[in-house]
Amino acid sequence: MATKSIKKTEARAVVHSDPEIMGGAPVFVGTRVHVKTLFDYLEEDTLEEFLDHFPTVTRKQAIDALRLARDLVLEHAYSA
Repeated sequence: MATKSIKKTEARAVVHSDPEIMGGAPVFVGTRVHVKTLFDYLEEDTLEEFLDHFPTVTRKQAIDALRLARDLVLEHAYSA
């Protein structure tokens, strides 16, 4: 499976933080769903279950959030 990185400009279409929305916690753009909720779900459930429970989050947004997390981990793992 090919991996695709996400650019910082694309990230703005996925994750948003605003003190006026959910106390500034990072949420998926256009929703009030905390991005952390995705990671919490994936500890015990599937992406499908997350998407079923939070229909305002698109599959693309969820996948792009996971790509952002992956890229951040890899960036820090190789910067030592």
